[in-house]
Amino acid sequence: MQDNQLQEWVERVSLQYFGIPFRHQATFNGRLKSTGGRYFTKSHNIEISPHQLTNYGEEETEKIIKHELCHYHLHILKRGYQHRDADFKLLLAKVGGTRFCKSLPDGIKRKQEPYRFKLVCRSCGTEYLRKRKTDPRRYACGKCRGILLLYRLDFNSQT
Repeated sequence: MQDNQLQEWVERVSLQYFGIPFRHQATFNGRLKSTGGRYFTKSHNIEISPHQLTNYGEEETEKIIKHELCHYHLHILKRGYQHRDADFKLLLAKVGGTRFCKSLPDGIKRKQEPYRFKLVCRSCGTEYLRKRKTDPRRYACGKCRGILLLYRLDFNSQT
């Protein structure tokens, strides 16, 4: 499905369920993996994850579109558009949107970054794995308050 087809779909859902036209831009964003869609308060645009459509079909994607349109219409009307607001919860239930999107299969989610560094306590030998390099002088062992040494795991040499 193309962005122009999504635009027409969002406009159709807006008129059908809300009775108000959607006058901004709706696009797909393939980088959205942990969320089904986004509403931008400054531009009033909506982004939808194409992965939700591919994996769960049009019915689930339409629920996500309804969710984002709830944000959109309530924000334009200057009413409670955030997840915690009663206006949002009522409108979402009324139109049949989903509060949370389904989780994507593991192969599509962001790859887990491997641990590349290890902090080792000189006193008690406790190890702390880290994905990013940290300055061991700024920290102490959580068990014995000992001095930490930093090791790079891919070379297994001291840094």
